[in-house]
Amino acid sequence: MPSFLTPDFGLLFWMLIAFLVVFFILAKFGFPAIINMVEERKKFIDESLQSAREANEKLANIKSESEVILKEAQLRQSQILKDATATREKIIREAKEKASVEAARVIEEAKAQIVAEREKSERESREQIADLSIQIAGKVLSKNLEKDEQQIEWIDRLLDEMSVAK
Repeated sequence: MPSFLTPDFGLLFWMLIAFLVVFFILAKFGFPAIINMVEERKKFIDESLQSAREANEKLANIKSESEVILKEAQLRQSQILKDATATREKIIREAKEKASVEAARVIEEAKAQIVAEREKSERESREQIADLSIQIAGKVLSKNLEKDEQQIEWIDRLLDEMSVAK
């Protein structure tokens, strides 16, 4: 058998001792540090997972709140539109009523003005007719009563007619 395959128990013993020393040093100083780092990493991952869960919950809450706010905004929008429509219809109705009242007032004023103008025109016409009648009567009488005797006779007859009429 070759010599490198023969077991040398002395060498194995020292190798075992070296392994145990390295193992002891690692167990005393290395493993606690590694285990501590693994625990810290595990703790960090757990905290990250918890933060992610909380963020998801907050996101879900925000989403539901935004849906509620959106629904409220839509309700307010429809109410505002209803109010605006009602206000518009009221304004139109009031404007029509005011226009009707104003039109009636204008028509009544125009009728009153027409009546006043007609009465004024009739008065002026009567006055003109009376003036013309007086002028014509004056000319007729002055022609018929050219002499003083005829004028006195005419005056007496008018006085007699007036006396009889009373």
